Amino acid sequence: MKIKSFVFNPFYENTYVVSSEKGNCLIFDPGCYEDYEVKELKEYIHMNDLNVVAIINTHCHIDHVLGNDELKAYYKVPLKIPENEKEVFDSIPAYAPQWGMAGYRHAEVDDFLKGGETLTLDEVKMQMIEVPGHSPGHLMFYIEDEKFMIGGDVLFRESIGRTDLPGGNHDDLLRNIQDKVYTLPEDVQVLPGHGPATSIGHEKRNNPFVKG
Repeated sequence: MKIKSFVFNPFYENTYVVSSEKGNCLIFDPGCYEDYEVKELKEYIHMNDLNVVAIINTHCHIDHVLGNDELKAYYKVPLKIPENEKEVFDSIPAYAPQWGMAGYRHAEVDDFLKGGETLTLDEVKMQMIEVPGHSPGHLMFYIEDEKFMIGGDVLFRESIGRTDLPGGNHDDLLRNIQDKVYTLPEDVQVLPGHGPATSIGHEKRNNPFVKG
């Protein structure tokens, strides 16, 4: 397994490409909006001879979905989002221009993902853990064998996701981090939706918002 990260759009959002030993890959949270950002992502996939299997959103705030439509059409692959993020996703076209994203194109969802189930990419098995609070149906993708987690906007290095957006709930987020994230091994690396990577153990000891 290989994980490549990119930083895209004015929100400095982290996009991840997870590829298997066979060269198949998943694109998580494509935040690419400008043409040069889309080009950078496509060039990486082309230069590494990767086969895109699907586009995955951890949650559906605008900064994590900007490249959905472009990449879905280009690679002819399905878009999969958390089942409890549909309302959040459907609201984006109405507010995108207010956030300076007048060129946003909305993609059609092909499949809905559920917490408690497993997402498989060849030898890579990802446990989907639903962690509401930042958004209603946010999923984290835990790769137990590799001790990595695609974390989205739940847990950042010494911080947490904001909860003042529609569908957010601060108490739920804190409780779910304690019950569903901090119960994982301390050496699990968390790849967040913004900022640098961290680990479960580091956050349990140092996160000022929620300590283990």
